[in-house]
Amino acid sequence: MSGFSLTKFFAFLLVVLFFVHAVEAQEKTTKKTNVLKKIISKVDGKKGDAPKDESAKAAATETKPTPKGRLPVIIIPGLICSELVNKNSNEKVWFDLARSKDDDLRLPISPDIAANRDNLVPGDVLRKVQIIRLTPEIEIYQKLIDSLAADGYKESKIDAPDENGYADTVYLFPYDWRLDNVENAHILLQKMDALRAKLKRPDLKFNIVAHSMGGLIARYAAMYGKADLTARNFRPTWKGASYINSILLVATPNGGSLSALNSLLNGFSLFGGGKVNLPFLQNLSKYDLFTIPSIYQLLPHDRMVRAFDENLKPLKIDIYNPVTWEKYGWTAYTDEVFSKKIENATQGQAKAYFQAVLLRAKLFQAALGAKPTTKNPIPIYYFGSECRPTVDGMIIHKNSKDNTWKTEFETDSFTKSDGTKVSKEELGKVLYSPGDGVVPKRSLISSLLNIGKSANLESDVLKDLTVACGEHNRLVGDEIIDKTVLNLLNLPIKPPPGKAVKLIKSKRRTN
Repeated sequence: MSGFSLTKFFAFLLVVLFFVHAVEAQEKTTKKTNVLKKIISKVDGKKGDAPKDESAKAAATETKPTPKGRLPVIIIPGLICSELVNKNSNEKVWFDLARSKDDDLRLPISPDIAANRDNLVPGDVLRKVQIIRLTPEIEIYQKLIDSLAADGYKESKIDAPDENGYADTVYLFPYDWRLDNVENAHILLQKMDALRAKLKRPDLKFNIVAHSMGGLIARYAAMYGKADLTARNFRPTWKGASYINSILLVATPNGGSLSALNSLLNGFSLFGGGKVNLPFLQNLSKYDLFTIPSIYQLLPHDRMVRAFDENLKPLKIDIYNPVTWEKYGWTAYTDEVFSKKIENATQGQAKAYFQAVLLRAKLFQAALGAKPTTKNPIPIYYFGSECRPTVDGMIIHKNSKDNTWKTEFETDSFTKSDGTKVSKEELGKVLYSPGDGVVPKRSLISSLLNIGKSANLESDVLKDLTVACGEHNRLVGDEIIDKTVLNLLNLPIKPPPGKAVKLIKSKRRTN
């Protein structure tokens, strides 16, 4: 065909895939939302949408005088939200829609998790991304950065701060999101030490705004400082209190997320599923994710796992026991194609790595879930959503055709072992709960309920929580959340007793 190349064909195919997926995703979300509305209405004793709280929105967006001399802010992004660059060639490997010819995102696998390294290093935070050329960019963190700038903050480089970067300054903390979260917590503290030295402020403290997995990094740094996961009975020491003035957690999976298990079993793709594996597209297959320690640390905590059998009865399983993974066919290393996907790795090596990384994840979660013996000296504020249907349950059953186990996270239909068909509404109760589409609200607030109020006199369990309505990756740009964040950052460093900031709880629900 004259004037038609394979490249143009792939580009055309990509555009078609994108828009087809967008339409299908919208239809699926609408269906899930309608089911979730019925569930929520029964819980709340209401029907239909709750009225929009315009007065709450107005209060949250009220313009107030901006004080000067505020403590610096560090923004910590979430999983996959930092660029990864080849340190030798300077090629950007992530985020780039096209696959790199020389690099991929798979780390080496050995039981010595800290030794598993490649040539990729962090670049910038993902401020905004463009999935397809000539289409609008999707803002990730730029809205939050712009909001801070409009309020008088200036951005400075975390490794090369401005001379007066000890006040009214915002720093970005890009990191290799594939690595162990404890290691990244230690790197965060090292960056703070370096900033203190360069700014000649040895006692300087920072306010932290952390999104998604970034919140787990911030929490570990606050609770344990530079200590490693060596204990079995964890007790928070709050060693990070000398560095951190406050932590603002946006959409953080404090109790884990079943989406992490779904991704480990099925992969993750920009087009809605890891099974889409076109050769010219960047995605994260189950084999890529198998090598990434941090994804295991996002799994649901023991007490948060919701599993159901073929009759939709609760099923008790231990997802931190490798035997469970082997029983249900979850382990990537038992796949026939594993040796082709992960080169130079035997099944024995892969199994040893898997056991180590799963144990590490269990210890990490035990550390974050430990009950403090003293009040938290660092105010922690929680921001999330409850209006999106969020995967929060799974059905594990035998496939009658081949007698293999099948794990389902999302399905529109299901038939019990006795032949009874299950309604969409009943499936919705089993598989979904209110959240932001990735993190269930109950996961976000699990830490708040565990830790309770901080030692700050103004702390209150209800006031420390702000609930908006939005999608996981866009909550950092939500108007109500951004304005509430600014109100908190503008508080006096040592607020006088009885002067609590008024946080807004928005009950808006939209499709």
